[in-house]
Amino acid sequence: MRWKRYDRDSPYSHSIGVFPTLELLTQRPEQVREVVLSSIGRRNQGVAKIEELCRRRRIPCNIDDHLLERLSSAENTYAIGIFQKYWPPWDSTNNQVVLVEPGDMGNLGTIIRTMVGLGTPRLALIRPAADLFHPKAIRASMGALFRLSFRYFDSYSVWQKQFPGTVYAFFSDGTGDLEEIAIQSPHAFVFGNEGAGLPVEMSQGANTVKIAFQATIDSLSLPVAVGIALYQAQNRRPREGI
Repeated sequence: MRWKRYDRDSPYSHSIGVFPTLELLTQRPEQVREVVLSSIGRRNQGVAKIEELCRRRRIPCNIDDHLLERLSSAENTYAIGIFQKYWPPWDSTNNQVVLVEPGDMGNLGTIIRTMVGLGTPRLALIRPAADLFHPKAIRASMGALFRLSFRYFDSYSVWQKQFPGTVYAFFSDGTGDLEEIAIQSPHAFVFGNEGAGLPVEMSQGANTVKIAFQATIDSLSLPVAVGIALYQAQNRRPREGI
């Protein structure tokens, strides 16, 4: 098959870079259709690992500089993994992050990476929303997408009906301070998009929360706000043996 540059309507996407492609081969090998390598990256240790994983799993792995250049706009790309899009199992009863109409794919990838690293690998996206299968989002996540459980929902109310836990909606003027509130589980941390934040009506049925600042600033970036919230939640979870 002659692969083309990414199209949201295509059933296929691709990971750009050695580490995202290693994550793809490790976490979702059944979805991989082909791996494309650069002729100048053969001495890279990560590329050697990719070739070994492809041999072990009988995944086509080819050197094709022309195809690599066509699929990637990034310089010095040594590997691209082409895979079929998929929908992992979704557990609506566990802790999760909810992003309402996120628009920036770089931010989305950064948030995914933070979520996986801080132990909340479940993401609900309220449409219209950025495409998490876009290579830019995958690259920003450093392949953490392939460790994530995710779902798109047509509206916030549709998501709300299927979540049985405690909802914490983040507003700049929320009534509860993140450092002081008791975080119940299962919980959902709900964030608005990069520009407008959350609509006021989404405070209904939720605990409104704010992140306190030491100085007067307009707001935090969305990835930073999500990271702070998840870090606070992680530090309050009971540890084994305590």
